[in-house]
Amino acid sequence: MNEKQEVPPLEGTDSAAVPDGTASSRRVVRRAQVVAVVILLLLAAGGARTLFSRASNAKALEAGTAEQARVYVKVASPRVGGAGNTLELAGTLQGLMQAPVAARASGYVKRWTHDIGARVEKGELLAEIESPEVDQQLHAAIASRDQAAASLQLTKSTLARSEELRKTGMIPMQQLDEHRSAELQARANLAAADANVVRLKELQRFKNVVAPFSGIITKRNVDVGDLIDGGGARPLFILSQTDPLRVYVDVPQSYAGLVKPGQPVSITQSEMRGRAFKGQVARTSGSIDPASRTMQVEVSLPNREGLLLPGAYVQVGLPLQGSKEMTIPTNALMFRAEGVRVAAVDAAGKVKLVPVKVGRNFGPSVEVIDGIRGDERLVMNPSDSLAEGDSVSVAQ
Repeated sequence: MNEKQEVPPLEGTDSAAVPDGTASSRRVVRRAQVVAVVILLLLAAGGARTLFSRASNAKALEAGTAEQARVYVKVASPRVGGAGNTLELAGTLQGLMQAPVAARASGYVKRWTHDIGARVEKGELLAEIESPEVDQQLHAAIASRDQAAASLQLTKSTLARSEELRKTGMIPMQQLDEHRSAELQARANLAAADANVVRLKELQRFKNVVAPFSGIITKRNVDVGDLIDGGGARPLFILSQTDPLRVYVDVPQSYAGLVKPGQPVSITQSEMRGRAFKGQVARTSGSIDPASRTMQVEVSLPNREGLLLPGAYVQVGLPLQGSKEMTIPTNALMFRAEGVRVAAVDAAGKVKLVPVKVGRNFGPSVEVIDGIRGDERLVMNPSDSLAEGDSVSVAQ
């Protein structure tokens, strides 16, 4: 069998003379080479991009970690003197006069005329008590008084006759003296009877229970038919004078010297938001209670509109004169085992823990007696982990 053998073309021959199969194979090889080069270039570009992205992310992570590791703090400077502070104390409103109204006479309640919340004037009738025993005692006392008066009249007549008979010597001197003594005794008996009648009339007058002063009835403890003991152990009414009111507050010893009579006072009640009532210090006890180390202060509060009620819980604001010592915010203090400290930030951003001695506490601020100069930058709300030498950044 004869097969034709392909002879490669000689150099310099025309491409048209090359067989079609050989040219096609060469084109495929070239294309494969181009594709491979493109793929290699793409892989190289992707690798470069990945490396660049990782380097960029590493730098961003490092910068973010450094930013998060930085501690930002807010600082405040001490103040010397300045405006006065207000001392807030709790108190309870009381009527200027408040008294339990009891009955002096015993008996049964016949009627009452005013209930709780009623405004009454001084001397106005509150209740009437029926006491037949007192009425009977008064009748008996009047009869005894009439009897003593009649006895006195008789002894006077007897003494007059005895004196006339003594002039003539018909009776001895001893008998005259006895008649004179009887007349004196009759006078004394009549005076005692008169006093008993007056006492029982006064006691009978107590059957009408009247208001001792003008005010408001805050409590009624009786009803018609109740048995009343004249000893006063059971008050019938509680009467309070509500204008003006008064408040007693206990001022700590450290502030006692700053409170004076006539000083203005602001009083607020939580149920009346946004409204403050003006009063003034009426008087102080002038001494410190050794048990509580406080001084009692009485505040007088006008209540013409009757908005404030006796017994209500209020907040009493006592304005105090400006302190001559340095004051710092209360939330700048650090309470450590070694004592009270403040965190001061120097120019390099380093923290220094400074021991301080505090004085009076004004609530938002506190007095510093010793430990700082006044030009420090103190960290507000320092964390428990803040230590000596820590680096911080001051937040704007």
